[in-house]
Amino acid sequence: GCFECCIKCLGGIPYASLIATILLYAGVALFCGCGHEALSGTVNILQTYFDVTRAAGDVIDVFTMIDIFKYVIYGVAAAFFVYGILLMVEGFFTTGAIKDLYGDFKITTCGRCVSAWFIMLTYIFMLAWLGVTAFTSLPVYMYFNLWTICRNATVVDGANLCLDLRQYGIVTIGEEKKVCTTSESFVKMCDSNELNMTFHLFIVALAGAGAAVIAMVHYLMVLSANWAYVKDACRMQKYEDIKSKEEQELHDIHSTRSKERLNAYT
Repeated sequence: GCFECCIKCLGGIPYASLIATILLYAGVALFCGCGHEALSGTVNILQTYFDVTRAAGDVIDVFTMIDIFKYVIYGVAAAFFVYGILLMVEGFFTTGAIKDLYGDFKITTCGRCVSAWFIMLTYIFMLAWLGVTAFTSLPVYMYFNLWTICRNATVVDGANLCLDLRQYGIVTIGEEKKVCTTSESFVKMCDSNELNMTFHLFIVALAGAGAAVIAMVHYLMVLSANWAYVKDACRMQKYEDIKSKEEQELHDIHSTRSKERLNAYT
């Protein structure tokens, strides 16, 4: 009793969708959590070591953009938490439809349309996460350059290396915000744990975005397979309905002829 019930429940779990959901949640959590902390660390580094201040008024500067990115991260975390639940529910219903093909469960056209809609939506989200991954690689590249300058300054004695924020579009051309290896603020920045921590947080955020892309690809494969199975099951169900209807008609015809022969004999 209990063992058979547990086996039946375990058999109805969509393991492929479950794995993709876990991977999606892990990737989104890494991207949102580490990305948020890395952006906060970037604000502290710009204000402490590069002497970059917030612009007065409603001017859009680098700090305003960072605040916007933080709000986008909040929205991404909430949206994909709900989307992962929806995909898991779709996986459960599709698995039940396949396993109960010859039972009382009826595969409707609406279910097929929902599966096709999820495929299209997941494909769009996959392209969006590809863009997010490419965008997240930019701060990793900038921090890698900064980390390389710090490393070269300690290896090569007397080297005068500079990092100008105007090269990355963080400040306007008219502002000269650069730090050289000969300055005291540069030495403090390289010796602090804040630079190293922020750099590694962006790397983990990039890995999380890549994991989300892999999860989207996994979902596409699962959804496409489920849609194909449901479509094939729908055709098989129609065939079984037509077959049973023809058999019933043949049985009715045979019964009618038998009655006619009996009446003729009597």
